Amino acid sequence: MKEIAVVALSGGMDSCVTAAIANEQFELALLHVNYGQRTESRELRAFNEIAEYYNVDKRLVIDFSHLAKIGGSSLTDSKIEVSRADLQNKEIPTSYVPFRNANILSSATSWAEILGATRLFIGAVYEDSSGYPDCRPGFFEAFQRVVDLGTKPETSIKIETPIIHLSKSEIIKKGFELNAPLHLTWSCYQSEDEACGVCDSCALRLRAFQQLGIEDPIPYKTRPNYL
Repeated sequence: MKEIAVVALSGGMDSCVTAAIANEQFELALLHVNYGQRTESRELRAFNEIAEYYNVDKRLVIDFSHLAKIGGSSLTDSKIEVSRADLQNKEIPTSYVPFRNANILSSATSWAEILGATRLFIGAVYEDSSGYPDCRPGFFEAFQRVVDLGTKPETSIKIETPIIHLSKSEIIKKGFELNAPLHLTWSCYQSEDEACGVCDSCALRLRAFQQLGIEDPIPYKTRPNYL
């Protein structure tokens, strides 16, 4: 019998490939968070379709509406405009949801302890991401210490960040190698019918597909050339 791994699955490309990696060795338990983001319903649809693809019965959808109430992010506050893509930007973008990954990891750890899971996978990306502070390797190293100290003595949960040092194009290649359902994923920050093509998330994704000479399988309103 396989050990259980809890995977934080947003429905985006990074978390989908992370689930595919975990699926190689573990029984999947998929966790999704609704936090009042602009594309909440579309991301939830992607989560469920990916879960169906992998025939996963263990699913948990959590309401983190407090993150929308706290605000401070263009993903959760309609008064803050979603910035157009600037792939040279070194500042933390408006799409940063303050300390979101800590909230996700806390709930995932609680569920993992109940399930007897030995791994907790999260699809954080550092080098080719939008510069979110809670996607840094040091953050996960510190949170691992929190998990070790804050769970029962017999509990052993290891946080896994298998794509944290990969570029977006490397993540896509890994996804194809593992037959991950990239066509089911959703990355856009602001549109639910067709991806906008101009937000940071769309730009990073489109550029990676363009670098590989492969057409992204999801629909876009516009597909700028980001090479």
